[in-house]
Amino acid sequence: MREFLVEITTTVPEGTPQEEVAERRAAEAVRARELASTGRLARLWRPVGELRSVGVWRADDEEQLHEKVLGTLPLHAWMTFAITPLEPHPNDPGYTE
Repeated sequence: MREFLVEITTTVPEGTPQEEVAERRAAEAVRARELASTGRLARLWRPVGELRSVGVWRADDEEQLHEKVLGTLPLHAWMTFAITPLEPHPNDPGYTE
């Protein structure tokens, strides 16, 4: 699988009932745990003071990342994604050939 750096910004549509937001956020947490258990979600951070996420996600290619991984997130319809494909750097302390 390839790795991708994904920046996610979630914007809840104005007028969305808080109950729906809470339900989707709870479902999002469940789905994130599922994706982590299958190796699709490797790491996830929230920049301090910001309402966005930055993570390392895995898929065979960018199409699969969109359709089978990010597209399965319960908040997907409210999200925008900035995706950068990654490759190992030879100076990375964790890099092995």
